[in-house]
Amino acid sequence: MYPSISAFIGWRYLRGRSGDRFSRFVSYISTAGITIGVMSLVTVLSVMNGFESQLKHRILGVLPQAVVSLTNGDTPMKSSPPSFVSELSSAHPPQPIVRGEAVIQSASELTVGMMIGVEPKDNDPIQQYIMAGRLSTLTPGSYRVFIGQTLARNLNVSIGDKLRLMVTSASQFTPFGMIPRQRLFTVAGIYNTGSDVDGQLIVTNMQDAASLMRLKKGTISGWRLFFKDPFVVSELSKQSLPEGWSWSDWRSQRGQLFQAVGMEKSMMGLMLGLIVAVAAFNIVSALIMVVMEKQSEVAILKTQGMTNRQVLGIFMVQGASSGTIGALVGGALGIALALNLNTVLQSMGVSLFALGGQLPISINPLQIFAVIVLAIVLSFLATLFPAYRASSVKPAEALRYE
Repeated sequence: MYPSISAFIGWRYLRGRSGDRFSRFVSYISTAGITIGVMSLVTVLSVMNGFESQLKHRILGVLPQAVVSLTNGDTPMKSSPPSFVSELSSAHPPQPIVRGEAVIQSASELTVGMMIGVEPKDNDPIQQYIMAGRLSTLTPGSYRVFIGQTLARNLNVSIGDKLRLMVTSASQFTPFGMIPRQRLFTVAGIYNTGSDVDGQLIVTNMQDAASLMRLKKGTISGWRLFFKDPFVVSELSKQSLPEGWSWSDWRSQRGQLFQAVGMEKSMMGLMLGLIVAVAAFNIVSALIMVVMEKQSEVAILKTQGMTNRQVLGIFMVQGASSGTIGALVGGALGIALALNLNTVLQSMGVSLFALGGQLPISINPLQIFAVIVLAIVLSFLATLFPAYRASSVKPAEALRYE
């Protein structure tokens, strides 16, 4: 049943005897510490992954993920994009886009936002977030816009109301001085992504946006690229483009946000990882106590012919088994808690979000596997010193007063 005598004795020591209550208590506390640490780490990382995934899809799914344009800004509008642009866009074919910053004014409020002009299509990323209106109503010359729910609430407007858009980059000289280009637009629809994009982004027809920004006829701001994973821009941006072409992506607008989320996830992982490390070091104290209690037994085993390596294996099996059990049980409990975390919080009467919102949960199997393996490795390393002390016991000295 056991591959070696060391494993057999090590497992017996792990279970303990009726007289070794304190040693068993310390051993159980060490196992429980690793279990709680791994469970907490798996649960917190799953929640942080959920937040990161939600931000990725809701924010980067609507904002232009990357735009390739001529360096001088006057990108010619053609029936099809250049071949190298098509090769960069992996999720959907590139689409022409006109974008710029605009001042948005309603009858009662004034704010600033980002305006993008698109060609209305059914596969546009914003389509799945539309609450009211149809994207097909953004026809050329209609001067209609889609705005986020947050922006509509801040400006106190609804569908059918008028908004004045002013573009300072297209200011023109008049007898009264420099006046920004402006025009009235009609609110044709409202979208809701559940992120801060709802308070900043406005979407209109590409030709209407180009007219407002006074772009030359037949020119656009660039070609909009689409990716299955928006984070690939960090690698794609390193590729060389043909002379005269430039690259810009979402990191210039939302890079700091995702860096903050990534740093927070790393710090949470580090702090909870320290809990696992402390629990693993508890194994050291538990094994040292066991070694001190078992000196006479170790000496007897050595007189029976057991080698130092076999004695070393006994206490490594004992300590590593405690860590392995704690890591596996903690991983299973962490997955179970993460999957039912919203139900648990609801049963406790804890409301983290308004309007019945829930914590986003995203379980990464590879990440959980790495956490469990790390906990097992730490437990194994914690057994080396006590096991070495046990293997160095000299039978004559240990049995001197027996």
